[in-house]
Amino acid sequence: MPVDPEMLRAVMRHWPTGVAVLTSRHGAQAHGMTVNSFTSISLEPPLVLACIERIVRTHGLIEQSGIFAISFLGEGQAWVSDRFAGRDSEHEDRFEGLATYTAVTGAPILADNLGHLDCVVNAGHVAGDHTIFVAEVVSAAVGTVWARAGADGQDQSGVGPLLYFNRGYHHLD
Repeated sequence: MPVDPEMLRAVMRHWPTGVAVLTSRHGAQAHGMTVNSFTSISLEPPLVLACIERIVRTHGLIEQSGIFAISFLGEGQAWVSDRFAGRDSEHEDRFEGLATYTAVTGAPILADNLGHLDCVVNAGHVAGDHTIFVAEVVSAAVGTVWARAGADGQDQSGVGPLLYFNRGYHHLD
């Protein structure tokens, strides 16, 4: 007998995750969303995966363009997470007022981040109501404004990651 979706949701709330914004672009249209179903797969070649619900706008952009970028959020950026999660209904243009830049693919990267990955999709696998996008990382950098990286690439800022656990934002102590 399958597990009730509400029970699964309740249990998964107890799995802490980092918070990131995934963005994509196709032509002049750009959009992004808050994600936590994202992970590294391989270092050689550099591969990551992101699980995206098939009904959301960002999914269509990824399918059309074959690209996405991930911007890792830091402490104090819960408002950015909420905006890209669609909790701030007044921002249809989720990028409004936010500085962005691009790397290799042209997908927007939030300028205030702990790090970013710029990715080209290698495969998409339908799984339930989501697609698991497997992508090669074609550009990566540690922090821009939030995390001042030293020559060795280590975070020198003291700013920790934004974490999500049991319906709330948290930080490392």
